[in-house]
This record gives sequence, C-alpha cells and structure tokens, in this order.
Amino acid sequence: MNKTTLKPLNHCVYNINYHLVMVTKYRNKAITPAILSRLSELIKERIEAWGGCLLEINGKPDHIHILFELPPKHAVADFVNALKTGTSRRIRAEFAEDLKRHYRKPVFWSRSYCIVTCGGAPLAMVKQYIESQKGA
Repeated sequence: MNKTTLKPLNHCVYNINYHLVMVTKYRNKAITPAILSRLSELIKERIEAWGGCLLEINGKPDHIHILFELPPKHAVADFVNALKTGTSRRIRAEFAEDLKRHYRKPVFWSRSYCIVTCGGAPLAMVKQYIESQKGA
C-alpha cells in the first residue's frame, strides 16, 4: 500500500500512520535478533488482522519501533493492548528458555508505550489552511 494515498472506509477516506514504541518490562535487554524477527512476523499478522498495514519495524534489545497504518474504526489503545498481549504470550511461549533469565513472572512488555501520529502535511500548514477557510 502507498503511504501517501487516501484509503476508503465506508463513509470516509483516511490516511493515518502511527509510530509506536514499546519497551520491555524493566527495560530488560531481552530482544535478541531471533526474537525481533519473530516479533516482526507476529506484529505484521496482528496489524493486518485489524485491517492495517505494517510500514516499518526495528528495535534494540530493550525496545522496538513500529510504523504502521490503521483504519480509524479502531481505538488505538485497544489495538496496542491486543498487540502487546498477543505478542507477549507468543514470545514467552516460543522463547521460554531464552527469557528465563530475564523474567520470573509471565511478562514481556512494560505497561507503558509511546504512540505518535505521523505523516501528512506539517501541522503549521494544516493550521494555516484551516485559518484561511473563514466563512462569508
């Protein structure tokens, strides 16, 4: 999918891109290259299941960055909760031996996260456009 085109949805068109940063619990350096690769697959599946598109993903041992689009019919907080829950459960099951030294309890992600909308026209340009739309 092209990042800059509007997508149709029922009675609207949209182009909403998000930058999500998720950190591991206690900022443990638990994300190995194998775990990052598997997370990429799982996250892509989850985003597509919600009708979105994964644009980019990468990370370091204690956090990951995800750039994706998601239709406006979903609450972003609900999506992030489902994403963190599902990926945590699968990663802990598939990499139990690797994660044993990092976690005693069934956790992987920290409760906190950062989500930012991105793309489109700069805010100043949108503000200027709206200001120019003063009625008669």
